Amino acid sequence: MVITNGFTYIAFLMFLAGGLLALEKYTKWKIFNVIPPLVWLYVLNMVFCTMGLYASDGVSAAYSALKNNLLYAMIFVMLLRCDFRKLAKLGGRMIAIFLGCSLTLAIGFLIGYPLFVSVLGGGEKTWAAVAALYASWVGGSANMAAMQAALPVDAGAYSCALALDTVCYSVWIALLLLAVRYAKKWNDSVKADTSKLDAIAKAANAEIEKDKKKATSGDWIFLIGLSLLVSALSQIVGGVMNTGFVNIGLDMFDKGTCTTVFVTVFGLICALSPLGKLPAVEELSSIYLYAVVSLLASTASLTDLVSAPMWVVYGAFVLVIHVVLMYVLSKVFHWDICMVSTASLANIGGSASAPIVATAYDASFAGIGVLMGVLGAAIGNFCGLGMGAILHMLI
Repeated sequence: MVITNGFTYIAFLMFLAGGLLALEKYTKWKIFNVIPPLVWLYVLNMVFCTMGLYASDGVSAAYSALKNNLLYAMIFVMLLRCDFRKLAKLGGRMIAIFLGCSLTLAIGFLIGYPLFVSVLGGGEKTWAAVAALYASWVGGSANMAAMQAALPVDAGAYSCALALDTVCYSVWIALLLLAVRYAKKWNDSVKADTSKLDAIAKAANAEIEKDKKKATSGDWIFLIGLSLLVSALSQIVGGVMNTGFVNIGLDMFDKGTCTTVFVTVFGLICALSPLGKLPAVEELSSIYLYAVVSLLASTASLTDLVSAPMWVVYGAFVLVIHVVLMYVLSKVFHWDICMVSTASLANIGGSASAPIVATAYDASFAGIGVLMGVLGAAIGNFCGLGMGAILHMLI
């Protein structure tokens, strides 16, 4: 069986995404605690792609028409929640811990890349998939998807990077929760300073609660229309920027890179305006994310996962480097394991996951985890582009 109609293709993708989310919500199956619906969505679409379900001209036309348009809309909406004035509630110490995690992960990726590149597969564009993965390990899945347009990410290498992301994330969150019982040993070893932690937690939680509003149909319609218009205009601006760069000899800044940078900067600016307070931002970001991931997965064959085992080894290597360097930094700056663990999961898992570890130490720390995740989403695209530039030079 082959889907030949573009509308049927999109309808099937969105039904599959909605069906998985409904199963998670209503069945409470424990399998979703181990492998989240987003990953199931990617794997199932890879299976259908391998079976040839999407092998038609109608499907290709629908994919080409929608993928980038929805992707840039997603980036814009995602960044509307990234108001840097809110992040000030974290204080310099918490931001430093988060950035320390981002830096140590980057060092792990850079040290490991020359060692593993020959066994990762993915051809000459493996570096782009690694850069996309790093963007995800700073800000979350949306940043990883954004790199698909900004960098020449091979579909096969992307699927392997996603496999790494899933396996390492699942193991990492378990290890971080296990570390809670050893918190005193870590804190005593690094002579941790937790004197101002409660005050920061209170301010962060107050900031999160203040912005909770119920969205109306008008909010949804306006936000969808705005995001799609921004996507269209951003691609026009990206094309103009690309032409300008080419004219001065900077051909490495292609249209995708220019558009991603523009929509990221524009989204961060809009987050400082009343647009940043619009309700439904979180929900629409998730809808766009599931749509974009479905589209990306529908072009990736399951046979591409043959290289995944070595990708997982590469991810484990990065995490070992991350832990060692964060311990060294904690010894120097007296960082406690609660905030180090929260920052680490905020990088690797995003704002939805970080509160899990934070609240394992104290329920009042949830807001810190959310805001750290927001910080990651704000800088993830820039980090991914920077990592891509460095890895490309290492080829």
